[in-house]
Amino acid sequence: MGPKSAQRLALHILKRSESEVQTLAQSILDAKKQVGLCKECFHLSATPVCEICRNPNRNKNILCVVQDSRDVIALEKTREYGGKYHVLGGVISPMDGIGPEQLNIQSLVKRVSQEGIKEVILAISPSVEGETTTLYVGQLLKPFTKVTRIAFGLPMGGDLEYADEVTLARALEGRRELD
Repeated sequence: MGPKSAQRLALHILKRSESEVQTLAQSILDAKKQVGLCKECFHLSATPVCEICRNPNRNKNILCVVQDSRDVIALEKTREYGGKYHVLGGVISPMDGIGPEQLNIQSLVKRVSQEGIKEVILAISPSVEGETTTLYVGQLLKPFTKVTRIAFGLPMGGDLEYADEVTLARALEGRRELD
């Protein structure tokens, strides 16, 4: 949240009655207690296995790898993707002390090698760190399955969560195999 949004939220809360603010605060605490990570894909979930992973109509042969849950939400808004997800929990960023071991990469490799996944789509935001992560994960997964990435059309340094549905849908349609 940026400073302007934070300021607007603070001013909005200050205008509300004490009981409304207490209800909001309790709702936030309840959400923090109840929401965790899906044990299969690491997407946010109020249950041990998220709704997407439990859905029998999802294509279990295609896995879309994303940076975080905001990306799952953005891709789901397109209604173009019917497979399952794997949330890395970030990107490789040595400057921030984040290496592959801090991300959900080993569980991804295990999942792909054991579940017979036919294609992995790497849908990681196109930043320097995102590119590093895409190349690293792609090399790890190539021995097990076809690895593609979403097509460009998203600006370098941009985040999936801020892209519109049409841009994301076209990026999914135009994905290509890693070299």
